[in-house]
Amino acid sequence: MDDQTRIELEAAAFRRLRQHLMEERTDVQNIDLMNLAGFCRNCLSRWYQEAAQERGIEMGKDEAREIFYGMPMAEWKAKHQTDASPEKQQDFEKSFAENVGPKS
Repeated sequence: MDDQTRIELEAAAFRRLRQHLMEERTDVQNIDLMNLAGFCRNCLSRWYQEAAQERGIEMGKDEAREIFYGMPMAEWKAKHQTDASPEKQQDFEKSFAENVGPKS
């Protein structure tokens, strides 16, 4: 497989993952993704931001999230985010530290 085809297939897989998380499984909470898989939608938007910055494209966290979510983060939260139990929040703190690093 040539590099261009590989890149196109990887991009298609990413778009399909985004569609699945943003359109088909909005019921799955970010905290659950992070606690179970060690990443969430916010991680994906951060990786998008980092990839842009590696290519010299200025992009802030809010801009990257709006691109990934297809709407401002506050709107996503209002439409889809539910309250997390204290246990899930505690698990999240551990998962975040292990997978992302200390909160800044």
